[in-house]
Amino acid sequence: MVDLALLQSVSYIAGALGVCVAAFYYVVNLREMNKNRRITLTTTMMHPFMTVEGLRQFNNLISMDWKDLDDFSKKYDGRVNPQNYAERLSMWNLCENLGLLYREGMIDLKTLYGGSSFIIQITWLKFKSVIEPMRGADYTKNHFSNFEYLAGELNEYHRVRFGEDYMSRMQGIMGEFAKAQKIS
Repeated sequence: MVDLALLQSVSYIAGALGVCVAAFYYVVNLREMNKNRRITLTTTMMHPFMTVEGLRQFNNLISMDWKDLDDFSKKYDGRVNPQNYAERLSMWNLCENLGLLYREGMIDLKTLYGGSSFIIQITWLKFKSVIEPMRGADYTKNHFSNFEYLAGELNEYHRVRFGEDYMSRMQGIMGEFAKAQKIS
């Protein structure tokens, strides 16, 4: 005959095991939901880069040409060229917000890399010489630091994955392109 105390112990163990399995399932499910939210937020935030208008905006910005900061101001200051100013700041602010969301762990770098890495990195390279002097002069010392951070993280992801420094290669290509434009 089965001892009642043994049955009661087995019942308690089975109940405790059921609670542990349910807790484990809940944690796994919660992690998966969090991952899916991060991917959804990432793709939502990347959307402006992936539209025809977004790519046109990127092309307009990358086509900008200036010799130095004074030349940049004469051509592209918000009072002189409000359309360019609006396009530029909307792109910079989007990249800044993406960098902040990545720092906070709210977006997925792998997903971001797949869809818009080159836009973020090339935009940073193009405007780094304009943004950095703004820091501490007219703006805070951390002005667009999340944008810079994100470009660096995407470059590091590329370096680990493919063994090359993408931003250094792009810097060289952009330099050669600028030289060729000045010659012709």
